[in-house]
Amino acid sequence: MKDVLEAAEKIKNMEVRGAARIAKFAALTLKNFAKTASDENFDHEMREAAKILLNTRPTAVSLYNAISYIMRYTGKIVEEKRQDAIRKAEEFISWVENAQRIIGEIGERRIRDGSVVMTHCNSSSVLSILKRAHEKGKKIEVIATESRPRWQGRLTARQLRELGIEVTLIVDSAVRYFMNDVDCVLVGADAITANGALINKIGTSQIALIAKESRKPFMVAAETYKFSPKTLYGELVDIEERDAEEVAPKDLLDLGVKVRNPAFDVTPRSYIDVIITEIGVITPEMAYIVIKERLGYSAVEDEIKIDLSHFDEVD
Repeated sequence: MKDVLEAAEKIKNMEVRGAARIAKFAALTLKNFAKTASDENFDHEMREAAKILLNTRPTAVSLYNAISYIMRYTGKIVEEKRQDAIRKAEEFISWVENAQRIIGEIGERRIRDGSVVMTHCNSSSVLSILKRAHEKGKKIEVIATESRPRWQGRLTARQLRELGIEVTLIVDSAVRYFMNDVDCVLVGADAITANGALINKIGTSQIALIAKESRKPFMVAAETYKFSPKTLYGELVDIEERDAEEVAPKDLLDLGVKVRNPAFDVTPRSYIDVIITEIGVITPEMAYIVIKERLGYSAVEDEIKIDLSHFDEVD
């Protein structure tokens, strides 16, 4: 369990960050743990490991879907369960890797030669699209926001330049100033709800509103494992709030200044033009169908099976 605790800490403190990376890392962690869990208490130990990982980042639906996928392992004897859990983990990891590649191939067709693209935060799917467009010989420029307070935009800017793509880094509050220079906005996703709303890095909804006002296309790159099955049955996405010291220095906090630091916000589906997934380009209204048919949650009973309660011990 030590390795699971260490992995959970890396997710919690954002050493491992980004919805796709978190999902893949969690799947790999559970895969390795399944190899060493005891024969006597295999189910119990797997449930405990799953709960530890789930409690790290409540907003990351990719984490929930990764763990839920693996924890549906089956088998009559322990060795069968162990091998099925390992197999499911490998399947999910493959899903993550292939989805990003396919999104890059599909999304590249939405980027025209000579385009200026604005992006926010750090998304591996967005990078896949921009990399593919660059490799296709399209001359593109990217305007990347700093994405405070964790500065993920700096990472995006570095990765783009290393690919040879022209990039300009701007402060978050300059989005409106530069929107007239932009041909489209392309962002990633932490979650997509059943009604097609986007949960993403704080500030995304403001960028989407400005893009709509400026009549600039606002596109989302999201693997289907980022769609939230829990929202199909009325549950709201829990918006994580992080430590105040990410925003304000300790001496200011010591004076009694209050800080609110939400990590994500909600962008209404009416602000979103398209969602680029590994199964194609869809409208936000199709999120319901993706959850039911792609993720397989077609009834309330199916959802109950993967709810957190199914990780608990049964007397």
